[in-house]
Amino acid sequence: MTLAMTLGMTIGVKRSMHMMWGELLGVALVAILAVIGVATIMLKYPSAFATLKYLGGGYLIYLGIQMWRSKGKLAISDSAGSKTNMKPLQLASQGFITAIANPKGWVFMISLLPPFINPEQALSPQLSVLVAIIIITEFSCLLMYASGGQTLRLFLQKSNNVRLLNKIAGSLMIFVGFWLALG
Repeated sequence: MTLAMTLGMTIGVKRSMHMMWGELLGVALVAILAVIGVATIMLKYPSAFATLKYLGGGYLIYLGIQMWRSKGKLAISDSAGSKTNMKPLQLASQGFITAIANPKGWVFMISLLPPFINPEQALSPQLSVLVAIIIITEFSCLLMYASGGQTLRLFLQKSNNVRLLNKIAGSLMIFVGFWLALG
């Protein structure tokens, strides 16, 4: 989301779409691999799945605490226009690599998706619906972040505003972490 927001501010929403399709492919791949791997673990080793769930929830809580402690380091500077010369394929590659290399994305998918899989039903239809929902949601969020525009750019140039945003997002992440670990 930070990448979409930054690109939306620096190169515009239309050019950011190239990054978005790469990101969506990467997110779909992560979701599919996470569900297939976790479904296998869940069916064969239920105690390992419980451990993975607690670790995933703990990691999300840790990330939420780190966001709370952040000092506004994501404030966007006036010289953020360095990505304006990137070609569409470079933007798509950047989105794809960002999605598959993001450990938070893996932990989130591994922790969140398995409760929605019914081991007594065929995996393919369930996975197709989950991935479709994830892709639609992800695209909507990417589009919203990229569409932030000049007002959001001005807002995020001030580190106090970034700290406030981090505290809100961190609180939500801590909540989700506890929900995953204890739910």
